[in-house]
Amino acid sequence: MKRVVFNQKGGVGKSSIASNLAAISAQRGLKTLLIDLDPQCNSTQYIYGEGGDQLDKDIKAFFEQTLTFQLKPQGPEAFIHETPYNNLFLLPANPDVADLQTRLETKHKIYKLKEALDQLTDYDAIYIDTPPAFNFFTLSALVAAQRCLIPFDCDEFARHALYSLMDNINETKMDHNEGLSIEGIVVNQYQPRASLPKKIVAELEADSLPVLSAKISSSVKMKESHNVSKPLIHLAPNHKLTLEFIDLFDELHRD
Repeated sequence: MKRVVFNQKGGVGKSSIASNLAAISAQRGLKTLLIDLDPQCNSTQYIYGEGGDQLDKDIKAFFEQTLTFQLKPQGPEAFIHETPYNNLFLLPANPDVADLQTRLETKHKIYKLKEALDQLTDYDAIYIDTPPAFNFFTLSALVAAQRCLIPFDCDEFARHALYSLMDNINETKMDHNEGLSIEGIVVNQYQPRASLPKKIVAELEADSLPVLSAKISSSVKMKESHNVSKPLIHLAPNHKLTLEFIDLFDELHRD
């Protein structure tokens, strides 16, 4: 299963959700690939720490190759790295990948990521972390994926932006990837005792939007996890926040 984690709004937990779901997937024994398309490199640093920006082959190198004619181009596996965690592999980000965007758009390379992932038949699960913008790299991910997870933080501005976001995803489905579906909305930074988050979630559900039952609460443990570059399932397997991610993973795999 190829999942993309996407929201046009920054700071909603895309990297945390993609990385922790991928880590749980790998811990469950599934051969799992995490792809970091965000120039901020958050998922890469989360999994690798400071050494993540020193990996010799990354997403920029992959896309650069598509811009030049080569008789024997390297396959996608050449850009994938092992991680410190069993069954978890990474195609790392590069802070300069955005420099390629105009050239990639001009040369119509929007299907290159899909073509690459279609070759990786030995992976049980692929998670794609995206930039906080609807740009070439996000569109490439949506074209390549089967399902889309939408992180959502509970404020009124985010709720209004959500409808535009879903329109973009559905337009991509119609124009480029008929197999794409919105798997669900992941409510992040949830405060169950506060009235506003409950009100906003109720409004989304009243509009028949696919809000997932599992919700991710706010916790300092997430920042601790980032600081030591260790996914929650390895840092604190019995912590409440970890168990919420496990609930989310299990909900996504019930079918």
